[in-house]
Amino acid sequence: MTPETDGPLAVRYGPSAVIAGASEGIGEALAGRLAAAGIDLVLIARNESRLRAVAAGIKARHGRDARVLPLDLTAPGMHQAVADACQGIEVGLLIYAAGSVNRTLDFVDDPYEASLRQVELNCVGPLALARVFSPAMLNRGRGGIVMAASMAALAGAAQVAVYSAVKAFQVNLGEGMWAEMAPQGVDVCTAVLGQVWTPAMERQGISYDPASDMLAGDVADEIIANIANGPTYVVGARNRAIAAHVWPDRRSLVQMIGAHAKAHAARTAAST
Repeated sequence: MTPETDGPLAVRYGPSAVIAGASEGIGEALAGRLAAAGIDLVLIARNESRLRAVAAGIKARHGRDARVLPLDLTAPGMHQAVADACQGIEVGLLIYAAGSVNRTLDFVDDPYEASLRQVELNCVGPLALARVFSPAMLNRGRGGIVMAASMAALAGAAQVAVYSAVKAFQVNLGEGMWAEMAPQGVDVCTAVLGQVWTPAMERQGISYDPASDMLAGDVADEIIANIANGPTYVVGARNRAIAAHVWPDRRSLVQMIGAHAKAHAARTAAST
């Protein structure tokens, strides 16, 4: 079939996007939306068979190129493997959709190795890939970086202590990157998600509850519509109402703290 023509997203960000965590759920839904907008894709996840199925569907429905990179995002040297696979590709969008919660245990009962994996997946992974792709985005003066965080970042929580902490890391990292990069044309948005019904939940025998669960496709639509509305965007009206009780206007807060940090840096430089 004839590939779908470039839409506004491709014009704003460029011809290609990398999606980490693209084998199902929100990542798969985002891949379909971006392909429909005329963007080629590099899809990353551990499950090769699911990745290939997603890529085949994109090719069949939209005629876009979808490269498959089966990869554990916690593997040593992961970022270099991604960089090598993307040689010669103008990556205008990086979406890190990996790292959903899949266990609820008290901190002392969760094996150290499992906790460390959460840190590697949710902290090291997005940091490393942002370092791979953001320099070229800044040089071009256009691009976008999206990280999928969680409402668990609002506060530390029992039985998801490490998960809530790593998602808070994503929020703060994204906000700091936004403060530095948005003035140079690169959108950075940390999308804060509530409970999303996914195939993984279905496999666990959890039924869809429309009163509390969002669908992956609806979440993907809202994320894409708000990439430029960083630094932090809470997905879903119900979630935004909850977050408003504990979080101030994040953009204003980031700008205020950034101004103090710049002033302190200037004073430090002047004294040396």
